[in-house]
Amino acid sequence: MECKGVNTQSPKPKVVFVLGATATGKSKLAISLAKRFGGEVINSDKIQVYDGVPILTNKVTEEESAGVPHHLLGGVHPDADFTAEDFRREAEAAISRVLSTGRLPVVAGGSNTYIEALVEADGAAFRGAHDCLFLWLDAAPGMMEWYTGLRVDDMLRRGLVDETRAAFEEGADYTRGVRRAIGLPEMHDYLRAEREGAVFASMAEGLGGHKERAVREIKANTFGLVLQQAAKIRRLSMLEGWDVRRVDATAVFASMAEGLGGHKEVWESAVWEPCQEMVRLFLDVGTPTFHSASATLPTDLEVDEAMAGLPLHGVPVIPAPAVGDDHGSVVLLTPPALQGPVNGGSLNNGAAAVVLNGTDVVVDKEPACGAGHSDEHHGSYAGIAEAAPA
Repeated sequence: MECKGVNTQSPKPKVVFVLGATATGKSKLAISLAKRFGGEVINSDKIQVYDGVPILTNKVTEEESAGVPHHLLGGVHPDADFTAEDFRREAEAAISRVLSTGRLPVVAGGSNTYIEALVEADGAAFRGAHDCLFLWLDAAPGMMEWYTGLRVDDMLRRGLVDETRAAFEEGADYTRGVRRAIGLPEMHDYLRAEREGAVFASMAEGLGGHKERAVREIKANTFGLVLQQAAKIRRLSMLEGWDVRRVDATAVFASMAEGLGGHKEVWESAVWEPCQEMVRLFLDVGTPTFHSASATLPTDLEVDEAMAGLPLHGVPVIPAPAVGDDHGSVVLLTPPALQGPVNGGSLNNGAAAVVLNGTDVVVDKEPACGAGHSDEHHGSYAGIAEAAPA
């Protein structure tokens, strides 16, 4: 497979984008790249721009940010209507400020409609004025279904119910602001039943049944979002002028599912090293020496797309020259870790891996611990997938 090259001679200012579905580890990678190359992160998640519900929206914490400045992370009133045009205007201003200080803008988030608005608006004026590199973190749908279910369970342990209870309003509009986040609409019936406990206590289903149904819906809708986001990124990757590098991060999740440890090392070798080398070549700086991103993995830093079994014709999978493949060849195969089901979850046996110089280098994404939110409108995806195993 022939991969697109990076224009290191262009005088245009350079911007790195980190794309990916919910729970794929975009924020971790963005923060690591910003630390490595002297950059700042511009959030492109349209729900994380709002104040409130940090567990549901999986906002990066101060500790996770590791000292890297973040822009457009909170600050918008929870009930405001922050549109794609609002994002384009604010993101352009933030990118300009970062560039004016001689630092690298790293745009990361799961709202691909907003990213497209930024890059393609006004006759692709932004793309015409900047050199853009798009890193796409992807993983096998089966692993993402398993992991998003696990992630929702973790959110429950960290206080999802209390957080949604504090934000609950009987007549809430779930088509505006932060209330579009997956988790708030699904919890509505349970919280209403809880508030009217004296009435619902006599019902056969009871409060427990309401809560269980809400959790199933959150898991199913989050995985549905993953599939939706993956399809959008695939479409963007085929647009003229988009230098999109797909990085298959399945192995990290497979390592976690096996429960034997070692997923941090897998992330270093399969995700971090290829990505930091691609950015180094893009920026034309330094020597081809790998630098460790971090000794620990943050709980995840939001979320966007798994392949959903879609073909990848024409989409580069880790440019071979960027990672030292002497023959310039990229071979796709099924990773051994994906030959069978994991913990009862379904796995996609057609998941792609990358072989460089005969070495299995399945590039995988860093896991996340927050619910997703729709790139367009909140809706039910219960018909797309069963709830992931707990």
